[in-house]
Amino acid sequence: MTPRAGMLIAAGALVAGTVAVLPATPAGAGEPTPRPFPPLAWTDCATKAYPKLQCATVKAPLNHDDPAGRTVTLALTRVQHTAKTFQGPLLVNPGGPGGSGRGMAGYVAAALPAKVAAQYDVIGFDPRGVGKSEPALDCKPGHFKPVRPDSVPRGAEDERVAVERAQAFARACGEKHADVLPYIDTVSTARDLDVIRRALGAPKINYLGYSYGTYLGAVYARLHPDKVRRMALDSVVNPHGVWYEDNIAQDYAFDARHKDFMAWVARNDATYGLGTDPAAVEAAWYRMRDELRATPAGGKVGPGELEDTFLPGGYYNGYWPRLASAFAAYVNDRNAVPLTEAYARYGEADASADNGYSVYTAVQCRDAGWPRDWSVWRKDSWDVHAKAPFSTWNNAWYNAPCAFWPVDPLTPPDVRNDQVPPVLVLQATDDAATPYEGGVAMHRLLRGSSLVVEEGGENHGVTLGGNDCLDEHLATYLATGKVPRAKDDGEVDAVCASRPEPEPEPVTPPTGQQSGKRAGERSGEETGEPAGTTASRSVAVPAGASEPAEPAAAVLHGLLGHVR
Repeated sequence: MTPRAGMLIAAGALVAGTVAVLPATPAGAGEPTPRPFPPLAWTDCATKAYPKLQCATVKAPLNHDDPAGRTVTLALTRVQHTAKTFQGPLLVNPGGPGGSGRGMAGYVAAALPAKVAAQYDVIGFDPRGVGKSEPALDCKPGHFKPVRPDSVPRGAEDERVAVERAQAFARACGEKHADVLPYIDTVSTARDLDVIRRALGAPKINYLGYSYGTYLGAVYARLHPDKVRRMALDSVVNPHGVWYEDNIAQDYAFDARHKDFMAWVARNDATYGLGTDPAAVEAAWYRMRDELRATPAGGKVGPGELEDTFLPGGYYNGYWPRLASAFAAYVNDRNAVPLTEAYARYGEADASADNGYSVYTAVQCRDAGWPRDWSVWRKDSWDVHAKAPFSTWNNAWYNAPCAFWPVDPLTPPDVRNDQVPPVLVLQATDDAATPYEGGVAMHRLLRGSSLVVEEGGENHGVTLGGNDCLDEHLATYLATGKVPRAKDDGEVDAVCASRPEPEPEPVTPPTGQQSGKRAGERSGEETGEPAGTTASRSVAVPAGASEPAEPAAAVLHGLLGHVR
């Protein structure tokens, strides 16, 4: 849900003019006196990967305008500082909305240079409604159970079925969570960050946010500029398009990345045997999609599930070799086993994340106005689909509950800020989930910020994933507060080269067997996720796995429109 080129859009008139200007002053001024906080009770929740991990909870008002009323419980994790020089808490968020952040504390503390990490208490958290926070939303379990109707409607009846499905989800969410839905939104979550700050006893916070986490951070900075010490925003949401326009523009970006993948497959025809013409390879992919509509692979992978499976390749090109192998096995040998295994690894786990999707819709539908006339969605989706067919209708149905949401929308805040300390903005030029324009837009809105660009970068979540240049900028900023500055007064302050594309892997005969747990599913011991939680896709693939380490937020598909 963030743009690339061609920001449609009929809904622009519906969103324009609804920007709320938040006061650039401490949110506590003139507000009811907040509750005092007892010291947080940190307990050991170590894992094999992160033996120093601790857990705690803190209560926040459900309605921040009524601090003495009902509360929600926020689940926190921490890796405590060890250096004599203590720079305060570093709150980390992997994106979403709906992404669990508890696993991020251990990951970030381990991925940063040891001397830098040792100076911070790295704090992960599940935002309100998410994961181990309470209450946790789960509007309609099994909403993505395969095989779904084809994303692309073939007539009025197909469309009617899909619309009724979206209406049923919105209705179920309203019936099940009517008491909390009015308070599941970005501004409320940003105010939770200040609850966490006060509970930690910190005068200011440091913050590292990915994807949707960049928007959350920007909203917090607008509310509390005097409480921000340092803030790094990686893979940035375009704040001008929250959220309908951002979603439509993202459709163009993911289609472009899918074409990049098809071109990579064509360049590696010696391995995959699908031809050397990218257009012909892409045509073969769409023929595979049509065949799966008639006969789903393994009784599970229809057209919608196929899109779910290949969508992660738009977030992270490290998945391309395995996806290409599954594609080639089906097209060349009519072997569907690798395809169903790829779905289990990349599509099914995310599609079944009921809590993440429930929070995603609750936040996005509440944050801003969406068209309430379905004919607007229909026209826009067909217009975009004509140019960018890869995931346009899939994304439309994913967001369709917002057309029928049972809670009135808020007005999105104006996040422009001339009072916050220098913010470090990091952005890849070819990011599909949060395209380049978002980073530039945020940079312009945050006076004094610094924009670091990964030229030719194709992945989402660019720091702490193996690009030494980007990681050095982040580490220097967290260590010293210094940001790079362009010598020629240009808009871009520093440029890093992108990492090389992945190497193809030979197509191996499938085993036809799967382990007792879903392919790609890893235990908390393997990922470092606190025991008893679902492993976050933002955690790097363990050493020795078949795929390279992922960027920190690369495939937490809570990254805006596509949370799968």
